[in-house]
Amino acid sequence: MATAKKAAKKAPAKKPAAKKPIAKKAATKKAPAKKAATKKAPAKKAAAKKPAAKRKPNAAFMKPLTPSAALAAIVGSSPLPRTEVTKKLWDYIKKYKLQDAVNRRMINADDKLRSVLGKAKVSMFEMTKLVSSQLK
Repeated sequence: MATAKKAAKKAPAKKPAAKKPIAKKAATKKAPAKKAATKKAPAKKAAAKKPAAKRKPNAAFMKPLTPSAALAAIVGSSPLPRTEVTKKLWDYIKKYKLQDAVNRRMINADDKLRSVLGKAKVSMFEMTKLVSSQLK
């Protein structure tokens, strides 16, 4: 009798789902859809920004420092802020094409620059650190 109850509790087998007939493709081609670019999208409004106060440079960077004799041969002997020293160094590097052609982060020092940096090849990030020791 236990098997009869189990058989009664089983759900009836599901019928396979009815297949939908496949729609035939139209013989004629549809006209190509118009590009969305022809429609002009509404212009986005810029968020209202408060006029930002002009940023003041850090006084430590703007303090004129005297370059050493080796550095003065490249950037000049007059006292300059660190930012100007870095700009003049990059002008020198680009003028004499001292930036490595393959790895642009590396600087290939010539004789003048080697006396300042102490190495023949220096990374651009290390360069500013080495130059700061040449400023008083």
